[in-house]
Amino acid sequence: MWQRGISKIGGVEKFFYVGLSHDSLINHYYTNFALIQHHKYSLAELDNMIPFERKIYVDLLLQHLKEEKERLESQNV
Repeated sequence: MWQRGISKIGGVEKFFYVGLSHDSLINHYYTNFALIQHHKYSLAELDNMIPFERKIYVDLLLQHLKEEKERLESQNV
């Protein structure tokens, strides 16, 4: 019977460790706070996201905010 070896950091754990390595802990909390306060996400929604899913949503939100800012600036000219 096949058995998986036990390791502290390996497999799925290593994937998520590497997946979160680009984000500092303080930045993670600042981003959570901004998403909760300004964009009506819940902490449960954010905690249940897979790291790459969270990155995609944050990138899409940043793109939307940039486009909205450009649209408002073009209207004010």
